[in-house]
Amino acid sequence: MPEPYFLNVNGIEHEVTDPDVAESLLFVLRERLGLTGTKNACTEGECGSCAVLVDGVLTCSCLVLAATAADREITTVEGLGATAADSEITTIDGRDGLSAVQEAFVDAGAVQCGFCTPGLIVAVHDLLEANPEPSDGDVREALSGNLCRCTGYGRIIAAVHEAASRRRGGQ
Repeated sequence: MPEPYFLNVNGIEHEVTDPDVAESLLFVLRERLGLTGTKNACTEGECGSCAVLVDGVLTCSCLVLAATAADREITTVEGLGATAADSEITTIDGRDGLSAVQEAFVDAGAVQCGFCTPGLIVAVHDLLEANPEPSDGDVREALSGNLCRCTGYGRIIAAVHEAASRRRGGQ
């Protein structure tokens, strides 16, 4: 029987007991830890719905064996509330702690069915950490691994630029 291991997810250490060595990080996040913000769509790394940060690197969690992420820092969409890069913590619809990216997605109408949204939000956080003032081309390139079937991407791109402005203090 494989040994239990620990996953550090959103700053909290979780013990994974009775592990199956073939379980993906996506499966463990959703089914074992109850973090259902990360979505399961293609299971082939093609859609971006399962995007998380592993040690700060944008990663398709469906392609990573969970046990290989032991003792690494994993950040899911649930862990991306307001950060130091955000000018202030905001409240929308009674929910405290939305990041500038999450708030901009709501304000720009970039959230439609919501299935792709968590992966997009993780990817946008990653983009804005690396490039605080992205061009449209930069945004399109950074989000090229994320598929959305509802929006046509116009509102998503607008949300990224709005989030970038808010993070720079241009509320």
